[in-house]
Amino acid sequence: MLQSAAANLLTVVHFMFVMFVIFGGLLVFRWPRAAFVQLPALAWGVAIEINNWICPLTPLEQSLRRAAGEDGYSGGFIDYYIVPLIYPAGLTPDIQQVLGISVLALNAAIYGAWLLKRKFMKSTH
Repeated sequence: MLQSAAANLLTVVHFMFVMFVIFGGLLVFRWPRAAFVQLPALAWGVAIEINNWICPLTPLEQSLRRAAGEDGYSGGFIDYYIVPLIYPAGLTPDIQQVLGISVLALNAAIYGAWLLKRKFMKSTH
């Protein structure tokens, strides 16, 4: 029971980290210092995808599930809705590279827009 709850919590944390990697750059518009946390997270997430590495959270999640007597990612809200977002069916190394590059491009656009906004705001004052 405890391992199952820990695995579910870890899955939620993993999902939140993935969302932070993808969209966390938006936080700089409100909190510019968020970049000090988001940029390293972005680098890690993109490196994982582009190099087809396995995130250390993945084997830990699976180990906790096995310890709880579970076979994999079946049952419950977390398993049904969140896990497929982290581990979609048919994910190949080529798709992972495209995803990694897309996340990098999205964040480059976000940070570029933020820098332009800062430059514009400074020039109008």
